[in-house]
Amino acid sequence: MRWMARRGWMYLCALAISAFALFPIYYVVITSLKPRSEIYTRTPDLWPNHPQWHQYTRVLGEGHVGRALANSLIIAGATTVICVVVAGMAAYALARLEVPLRRTLLMLILTTQMFPLVVLIIPLFVLMRNADLIGTYQGLVIAYLAFTVPLAIWIMRGFIVTIPEELEHAAMIDGATRVGAMFRVILPIAAPGLVATATLSFIAAWNEFMLALTFMNEEEKKTLPLVLQQFVGRGDVDWGAVMATSVIYTLPVVIFFLLLRKRLMQGMTAGAVKG
Repeated sequence: MRWMARRGWMYLCALAISAFALFPIYYVVITSLKPRSEIYTRTPDLWPNHPQWHQYTRVLGEGHVGRALANSLIIAGATTVICVVVAGMAAYALARLEVPLRRTLLMLILTTQMFPLVVLIIPLFVLMRNADLIGTYQGLVIAYLAFTVPLAIWIMRGFIVTIPEELEHAAMIDGATRVGAMFRVILPIAAPGLVATATLSFIAAWNEFMLALTFMNEEEKKTLPLVLQQFVGRGDVDWGAVMATSVIYTLPVVIFFLLLRKRLMQGMTAGAVKG
């Protein structure tokens, strides 16, 4: 009883906060299973009386969600891989090498994060149009890298700086080159930072809407956020399709997080302790 008096309120608060945070997700899922007659009722039910799965088959077929899901996976995956590789090498150079004007470069990289994305749309559109990349996967990936790489460099540099340089020196004494020491010693130790960077890059590319709306003018290459927006009309909203698409839209992020959760937790803890 004494333990319950001291700790019980903490668990009750944690349960209350968790329920408050998870209830919108629960409501999205159950609404996607409701028929139209149950969605448009004056008193919403917390459980569908007649659960149906036809919304998912409908949006995957008629709503072109399956194709948009594949487009989003290709674009977000390519952005994540390129961002991690480029940011990892750039962060290593800025952390270990005597680069001229290193502090100035770091400040310039940080400055790019101060501009709102809407300011960059027109310059990026002009560049992509001149390069004939409008409506292509490559153009959208390059546009996403413009705002994911700078932040990734700063995150990765914070991890690499905390790794002792003696480890590299020992590897080079044993015959490894600097590049070999980077790939065989430093980057494996900085794996939690790589995972944290990959997670942030993937989520940023996966959720992005404005650049995709500006650059992707072909129906076959639209990403999932654009297709989700199409279910919202001026006169009516297809809430069943919106909720089913939202569930499909969330699943890849959840799976990505579950696969990398251990490394991600290590990266967040290391950053909190060492940063």
